[in-house]
Amino acid sequence: MAKKVLVIEDDRSLADVLAYNLKRAGYEVLLARDGQDGLRQAQLKLPDLVILDLMLPVIEGLEVCRRLRSDPATRDILIVMLTAKSEESDQVVGLSMGADDYVTKPFSVKVLLERLKALDRRRGSSADESDVTTCRTITVDRRRHVASADGRTLPLTLSEFRLLDTLVRQPGRAFSRNDLITAALGDEAFVLERTIDVHIRALRQKLGPQADLIETVRGVGYRFREG
Repeated sequence: MAKKVLVIEDDRSLADVLAYNLKRAGYEVLLARDGQDGLRQAQLKLPDLVILDLMLPVIEGLEVCRRLRSDPATRDILIVMLTAKSEESDQVVGLSMGADDYVTKPFSVKVLLERLKALDRRRGSSADESDVTTCRTITVDRRRHVASADGRTLPLTLSEFRLLDTLVRQPGRAFSRNDLITAALGDEAFVLERTIDVHIRALRQKLGPQADLIETVRGVGYRFREG
């Protein structure tokens, strides 16, 4: 499965250039135009890596980095800061906040891609381990695109797989229907919020005896049972 990269950059032309080159290099790319949307996408979609501009509207980049590192669900995501600030003090602050690397504008896209590869190599075998999530009796293997319940392989559709993956990776978190639509069907899916109820119903049927692990949160949406 392609590595998922979230680019949080308010300069549309630069974001488009990055997205084009990252896709050519084999990455799955997500885009956010401000810090608030970037933080939301990171928490919901859990990318492997975030390219984070510092000068962002709504929530600045350093605060986005701090929040990602303080959240157990996102603290292990690789973060590369991308900014016009080149002073050494700015780099020290960025790295002290938890960034894994720091790239200043202007920059070479080829150099950036090589630095991303280097970060991935540095992470080593742990990156493979992160492709598999197990919670209670449910296991989701994103690399092999296989999910199982108590050792039984589940015949899931793509949307059901993404939905289960989202819930299992953050047990106890209550997701709104809109959040789950975004996770399972994509940002550009124009469907009713109640559509997610149909997917949840089908997913529960396939989970069988483990169906009650997906709990309904009244007035909100759904969550995967914690503990």
